[in-house]
Amino acid sequence: MAGLDPVSLTAELVRCASVTPANEGALEILQGLLSEAGFECAWADRGGIRNLFARWGPAAHARTFGFNGHTDVVPIGDAAAWSKPPFGAVIEGGVLYGRGSTDMKSGVAAFACAAVDFVTDTPPEGAIILAITGDEEGDALDGTTALLEHMERSGERMDMCLVGEPTCPDTMGEMMKIGRRGSMTAWITVIGKQGHSAYPHRALNPLPSMMRLMDRLASRELDQGTDHFDPSTLAVVTVDTGNPANNVIPAECRGAVNIRFNDAHSGASLSDWIRDEVAKIETEFGVRTEVTIKISGESFITPPGPLSDLVAKAVEAETGIMPVLSTTGGTSDARFVKNHCPVVEFGLVGQSMHQVDEHVRVEHIHQLKAVYTRILKDYFT
Repeated sequence: MAGLDPVSLTAELVRCASVTPANEGALEILQGLLSEAGFECAWADRGGIRNLFARWGPAAHARTFGFNGHTDVVPIGDAAAWSKPPFGAVIEGGVLYGRGSTDMKSGVAAFACAAVDFVTDTPPEGAIILAITGDEEGDALDGTTALLEHMERSGERMDMCLVGEPTCPDTMGEMMKIGRRGSMTAWITVIGKQGHSAYPHRALNPLPSMMRLMDRLASRELDQGTDHFDPSTLAVVTVDTGNPANNVIPAECRGAVNIRFNDAHSGASLSDWIRDEVAKIETEFGVRTEVTIKISGESFITPPGPLSDLVAKAVEAETGIMPVLSTTGGTSDARFVKNHCPVVEFGLVGQSMHQVDEHVRVEHIHQLKAVYTRILKDYFT
């Protein structure tokens, strides 16, 4: 295909063992490529995390299209379970193997190559911004948020943004994301009194109260879904006493729940509900409790409109499939970008992301670059 080869760039990036928070040269590869093409690059590093900001065209232009992505990856797990070297970028049978090949070094390579070729061949009246982080797979405290704060300090602004995360369940082009559910986790400790299991009246067993609490939380129907979201879900993810003895009533029991919630709720409203249920357990069972809640992100949606139409039209033109507008899946850095400008996500088939032998079809990388190129052409036309 004409112009820069996104497959070669993907392979270069995969060979960088950039497990969060390591960078291992991945962002420097992109910085070199973009600088050579006339992009003005700046580092927005924070907390030991490498973040790259790149802009082609005048700052604060009325027409500025942005791409967001990440080069950090999750750990490989058991190296012996891989049939190919995890950071080898081996291409075999039209498939490129390696950690991060799907999530999401191929997406970053595709939009970087599309942007460079576009400004080289048809310099637009406007600006293109690439905001690429090394902190998406971790706690994401010093990644895209640091880039957005750098942009605010520098007077930079995107009018629209596309996040290149994998979005298609099975077939290239079938789905794009116009929003995401919120995510939160609550860790709960129930504190009783340790004692001999033969004399339960001399102890205060925390397990019955924990089981009652978890049952109440898991049994409640949070909602039946909203216009753009499936029903919210709550999963009990652990209940543990750390007790190896069968003749001892433990003093404490710890449990945790994870909630993926839609726009019928907020993190605050669900936190209030959990704390209220925990307080009831204290009263009913006479135990003490401790609660810690972390809200990873609120639910959000970019209503169908100019941005989703722009992306959907380009996807259909290049793949022959009109993508479904979805809000399914986990969280992404779009949850931060949505406070800056309208944002949607479109990327590859994500079946193998985070798995052993993570891989991507070479033809899909070329297709993705073509989609991103068409988006830029249509946006600036």
